[in-house]
Amino acid sequence: MSDDVEAGSIGATAGESDVLDPNWVGDQILDSLDPVYFARTLVNAGMKAASNPVGVSTALLKAAAGAMKVGAATMAKAAKTADPDVPAPIQPQPKDHRWTSEAWHNSPYFFGLQQTYLLTRNLADDLIDAANLDEAELRKAKFAASFAFDALAPTNMLLTNPDALAKAAATGGASVVKGAANMLHDLRHNDGWPSKVDDSGFEPGLNMALTPGKVVYRSDLIELMQYEPQTERVYETPMLFCPPWINKYYIMDLAPQKSLIEWAVQQGHTCFTISYRNPDESMRDTSFEDYLRQGPLDALRVVQEITGQEKVNTVNVCLGGTLTAIAMAYGAATGKQPVGTATFLNTLTDFSDPGVLGAFTDEPTVVGLERKMADQGYLEASEMARTFDAIRANDLIFQYVVNNWLLGEDPPAFDLLAWNNDSTRMPAHMHSSYLRRCYLENQFANDAFEVDGAILRPADVKQDSYVLSAIDDHIVPWTAAYRTATLLGGHNRFVLSTSGHIAGIVNPPSPKARHWTNDQIAETPEQWLEGAQQHQQTWWEDWAQWIGERAGKKVKVPKRLGSETYTPMEDAPGLYVNMRPGDTVSA
Repeated sequence: MSDDVEAGSIGATAGESDVLDPNWVGDQILDSLDPVYFARTLVNAGMKAASNPVGVSTALLKAAAGAMKVGAATMAKAAKTADPDVPAPIQPQPKDHRWTSEAWHNSPYFFGLQQTYLLTRNLADDLIDAANLDEAELRKAKFAASFAFDALAPTNMLLTNPDALAKAAATGGASVVKGAANMLHDLRHNDGWPSKVDDSGFEPGLNMALTPGKVVYRSDLIELMQYEPQTERVYETPMLFCPPWINKYYIMDLAPQKSLIEWAVQQGHTCFTISYRNPDESMRDTSFEDYLRQGPLDALRVVQEITGQEKVNTVNVCLGGTLTAIAMAYGAATGKQPVGTATFLNTLTDFSDPGVLGAFTDEPTVVGLERKMADQGYLEASEMARTFDAIRANDLIFQYVVNNWLLGEDPPAFDLLAWNNDSTRMPAHMHSSYLRRCYLENQFANDAFEVDGAILRPADVKQDSYVLSAIDDHIVPWTAAYRTATLLGGHNRFVLSTSGHIAGIVNPPSPKARHWTNDQIAETPEQWLEGAQQHQQTWWEDWAQWIGERAGKKVKVPKRLGSETYTPMEDAPGLYVNMRPGDTVSA
């Protein structure tokens, strides 16, 4: 799809006519009420299930049989004749930590409540199965039902949460008063969502993003920072960190001893990083190609000029890796290749199996987002952040409903969550292009991504790549991230870490750290894992050896940061990291 077509789809608002199109207005209203098409998907599933009476009957008979078992088990609890060694008729998922209170097992009231809830949830899944939906519809319907049931769980309500009732009794109702105050605060200041973190004590440059360095280049889109060396000699090949454009860069420089950038500097690398500007309405027409040229390609050009080196090693996080992989394929197509090696951290380059995130990136949802972005010129940061939270709703949303609103606890003060709460907006044109060309059409993996008339082919990327994924990543499933190692044409190494999307990156040396390696790239991720070896250390140490072998010889530390052309402007973390949308800074 061309940029002109995409720009037209974003700008196709009623503003082109003096008369509002009632269909467009109606769509806008539906989008505001159901932005991710969850309700409409469930209604459609219900209508299709109605046309399968056999499947519906089977689901209802199964539920009726389950209800009889639940009723008998609950009555046995009430009569105190239940055998404690006999498991409940319906068992929660092993990793579902909502039911840890003994009351869910010992109290007839709470036991029956839990079992009825689980029984009804299973019935909903069976009815969706009876609808005979296609794969995309089924994934979305299952996710929508799961989110709805997570929201309606008895653990999220005061009178049906035994821990909340116990604390209310123990505190003489003080926890209820404090919880109500927390909820009112979130209604006023957090759009009604429970606060996950107390970020009032965190600020980049104060107690986050502290690795010493200087801003050496600034454009309308990025700042480029160079870090001060911390070793007597440094590798000759410089290193550029490329963050995702939807987050602030300092996930890679969170705090001392938890900073990947600090770690790389201490290993003897000359390090630079990109820091993206937070977009506002004025950037509505900024394109994907603009981010490509003015992001990694522009940064690579400046790093080359400052260091005098032809090649630059890159470290890329999430969408920053997607953009860099496209930049590398563009370099292969044009014969101008500044990238020496690439490290991809939790990155998708093949979007054929995006996991649960696919429920938020289907055609109807993307069209709805385009209508919303056409109105304001960007996608608000909180909307994308809450999409990611919804993927693990119990851990990232409803856990805080219970903690903050029911138990009356304050949200934690935690640097990782403070960073997660500090997202950036996305320009309308760019974000639409990204969603369509990557998620909907998977152009890059299908040799169909075009830039400046050149068709980009991942197999033409011959540089070595280090591909890292986290086994519990809920945003980029590790089995999908693995495809980068098979898609690109170089000698690639895949490494699997513990933890999730963010903690898998912020993974400094510790006794708990571990990772898996396999020197062979197998055809499937499952085959790779079968032959993998576990190591009781962080992947940082494995990566330090890998990148050290590809960073050239050790040379004298440069006499200064920057160059005659690119003189240092100010201390890292720079201005863009703390800019509010709409703030202006002269380049």
